[in-house]
Amino acid sequence: MIGLDRMTEGPSLQLDPAAKPRLPRGVRLKHDEVRGEWVLLAPERMLKLNPVSLEILRRCTGQVSMAEIVDDLAQAFAAPRDRIGTDVEAMLTELVRKRLVDL
Repeated sequence: MIGLDRMTEGPSLQLDPAAKPRLPRGVRLKHDEVRGEWVLLAPERMLKLNPVSLEILRRCTGQVSMAEIVDDLAQAFAAPRDRIGTDVEAMLTELVRKRLVDL
């Protein structure tokens, strides 16, 4: 599963809050009807998504900034913006490293 608990360490990568994340060509969200779960499909890869990851990735349309995604999630879940921001940045940083999200 992609989740904040499974992030790997690596060289520091700073994401710009104004960046507009999107799924690159060939990568898409899909609901696996057989398993009853959401997955991220990429060439030769399939990653199961936890509910947090799914909510973040649904907002990665390339139309809204990372800051707007954080604001939307903080409002939708009545959660502290700084906590949401940390989680979103950690997850998107890992997916950018894996080339599963473009900025």
